[in-house]
Amino acid sequence: MRILLSGIVGSTAYGLAHAGSDLDRLGLFAAPTEQFHGLHRPAESHVTTAPDSTLHEAAKWCRLALSCNPTASELVWLPAELYDVRTPLGDELIAIRRSFLSEQAVRNSYLGYATGQFRKLSSRDPSDSRSRQRAAKHARHLVRLVQQGLTLHETGEVVVRLTDPVRVRELGERYADRPHLAVDLLADAEARFDRPGVLPAAPDEAPAESWLRRVRLAHLSPPV
Repeated sequence: MRILLSGIVGSTAYGLAHAGSDLDRLGLFAAPTEQFHGLHRPAESHVTTAPDSTLHEAAKWCRLALSCNPTASELVWLPAELYDVRTPLGDELIAIRRSFLSEQAVRNSYLGYATGQFRKLSSRDPSDSRSRQRAAKHARHLVRLVQQGLTLHETGEVVVRLTDPVRVRELGERYADRPHLAVDLLADAEARFDRPGVLPAAPDEAPAESWLRRVRLAHLSPPV
């Protein structure tokens, strides 16, 4: 496989990293085109934990991005200094990043993931002190997802680097101990998502289709 685009994501990208934070990488790769014509299709993802790295095959990444998956989408919105691999095809993908966005998918994904984090907080056993650190992490993700989702809904931009990471950390600590306080945050987010935003009703799949065909052509081995 050939990596087309890769960068540092997670807490480092958000501005939430601390001394003990892991360094997470996300990327996408192109499998050799001939591998798609046999009995078994190539693996769509490769995940490792030492180091922490996730690589998605180009087509899978496009499907995730068209559903506005927050983790996958941020790969094409990173600050320039966080990329460790950029190829011409990767740069082409960055250039068409807005075509993947759509109003309902952004709401479903960002608000949906944030609500999932809230459910994890609410189901935590307060007497289990070992889960306190994990709860704070869930709460930070909740706040971040709400903030990034609303910014995307209202401006059309994925802002990976948080503008006020200190506030996100403080709210994370507060919600970790008192999850019910996050109810108002989620209710306000729902109300703002109900208002008209700047995103189209549906994504424009044509640029992704064209880009993916160029990827397949570029990775087609010449006949022997």
